Amino acid sequence: MLSPWGTNTLRVRDPEVTLRTLLELTSTLGGELTLDEALAAATDAALRVYEAQHTSIRILDETGQELLCGARSGVGLEDRPLTFRPGEGVVGWVVERGQSVCLGDARSDPRFVSFEKQSYIIGSLLVVPLTNSGQVIGALSVTAEAKGHFSEDDLVLGQLLANCIVGAIERARLLRLAITDPQTMTWSHGYLMPRLEEELRETGDPEAGLAVLLMDLDHFKRVNDTHGHAVGDRVLRSFADIVRHLIRRRDMLFRRGGEEFVVVMPSCTLEDAQMVAERIRGTLAANRLDGGEGISVDQRVSIGVALWDGVESAAELEARADAAMYEAKKRGRDRVNLSEPPPGA
Repeated sequence: MLSPWGTNTLRVRDPEVTLRTLLELTSTLGGELTLDEALAAATDAALRVYEAQHTSIRILDETGQELLCGARSGVGLEDRPLTFRPGEGVVGWVVERGQSVCLGDARSDPRFVSFEKQSYIIGSLLVVPLTNSGQVIGALSVTAEAKGHFSEDDLVLGQLLANCIVGAIERARLLRLAITDPQTMTWSHGYLMPRLEEELRETGDPEAGLAVLLMDLDHFKRVNDTHGHAVGDRVLRSFADIVRHLIRRRDMLFRRGGEEFVVVMPSCTLEDAQMVAERIRGTLAANRLDGGEGISVDQRVSIGVALWDGVESAAELEARADAAMYEAKKRGRDRVNLSEPPPGA
């Protein structure tokens, strides 16, 4: 007889792989990690333990009204990350009620939300709440293409995995909240200069390369004037989600203020930075941004790119990227402009 988990027999994971992965994860999370690093370590570990197709962690924003995608591992990373509200979809249901869910046939469940442009098939789904001091702060989601991939044992394993990661994630989350823009969950402007200065010190050798992308959303005031600031805020979050998806894990995304954002890219060439900038610009030009409430916005961006010359300060490097961005505006917007190296560089 078929079990309630959608499979005929319980599926037991390799205990040696599971134990080794959990021990490695616990050791990793015991170090000094950023929130992004802690989340990525957790989703990577879940992918290995479950022999899964895709894993993700979503964390409640500062308002507790939206679940932001913090990290993803496995297939489908080329897809735009999805956001949910508490109560929306299976993930939102889990966060709202604080209960785990294991679905042997995900698409037959009325709570499941299907997205047309998703590049991978979800047959089975397991979602576990992340709870700290009795409060749900997010959820761990694991999917597999085959139906009946997960078992009751996997649900217990998910709860164990959540217990391993939630403490480190919460510590990193609280630290990040102090230096994070609450609207977009990017690093805040106040953290930009200290972190850029630190990256320049660590880079040391200009041959290693470090680039700054300064991005300004074109005519963004029209969004607020036409649709209101709530939609404008959602558009900013949608833009930040796209950029996170297109940059590397080690790159850092900051909100400089208003509709301006900065990406700091260590260990890259000017050509690498230009390619990423063009990818961001092109993706934005080809996709409307979600403003919520059924509203989508056609939004473009101007980007200035500057490569560190090995001598200039963090402020000088940012100013050069800023000047390149304003030159892109003068040339008609919706374009990438490369900064000329400073005289004598």
